[in-house]
Amino acid sequence: MKLNILGCYSATPRKFTNPTAQVLEINNHQFLIDCGEGTQVQLRKQKIKFNRIKHIFISHLHGDHCFGLVGLISTMRLLTREADLHIYAPKGLKEVITLQMKLANSWTDYKLIFHELTSKESELIFEDEKVEVYTIPLDHRVYTNGFLFKEKEGDRKLDMNAVLNANIDVAYYRKLKQGFDVENNDGDIIKNKTVTKAPNKPKSYAFCSDTAYKEDIIPIIDRVDVLYHESTFLEQHAKLAPKTKHSTAKEAASIAKKANVGTLVLGHYSTRYGDLNVFKEEASEYFENVELADDGKVFEF
Repeated sequence: MKLNILGCYSATPRKFTNPTAQVLEINNHQFLIDCGEGTQVQLRKQKIKFNRIKHIFISHLHGDHCFGLVGLISTMRLLTREADLHIYAPKGLKEVITLQMKLANSWTDYKLIFHELTSKESELIFEDEKVEVYTIPLDHRVYTNGFLFKEKEGDRKLDMNAVLNANIDVAYYRKLKQGFDVENNDGDIIKNKTVTKAPNKPKSYAFCSDTAYKEDIIPIIDRVDVLYHESTFLEQHAKLAPKTKHSTAKEAASIAKKANVGTLVLGHYSTRYGDLNVFKEEASEYFENVELADDGKVFEF
């Protein structure tokens, strides 16, 4: 599982920082999460191919999380994209994007498929044979969701020495990986667990930006491997968090601790701060395994 941070600062883009956007690589998928201004430039810088992105998840309709989307869609058109593009976003974004396409006479040659989100409860919004994605209802000034990405358990692994010693025909290898007992070349039934090993533990990733402190999300993100949680403010400006519906680094760490997550990644920093290390210092007082997101940073888990 790899997390590519394209942008992780709040509100106003600057020449050396970018608003929220990231690409999660999980089980052969490349999911784009949020799409602030300049996202396609950051994709270029990190050499992420546009055509590998089939699904885009937008948390809410504030500009620093979605103003880069119409530009990316238009560029994909210019690059003669053919594959469908699925966009999971709050209701209203489809209207915004299609109006821009209409007025610019720039309809895409590929299918734009909008999945409009309205539920205030966590729901499954994407699923295939490898991954499932759920919404995480957040508390912000407009309707907002985080997203929980969960790998499904993979196939069992063949213990090749045991398989060969058991005299199993290659035709049954797929059945073994699927967990079935099989008959060997001598007509004996071979128990699956005697010739296979358990698959790797499925990984999970939760994205939570933007939100006020909200303990309701803890059961949804319980024991995820990695939690990205906004930390717009430090404690010295904690009084600003409730009125803006944002969180502090301390509050993000508290959520991580109560949810028993593996690693906490902080982001969505207010541009008022110059030294990001202070965010890690404050969060580390309450949760041990803290990482700092930054534009261009890549995490491998």
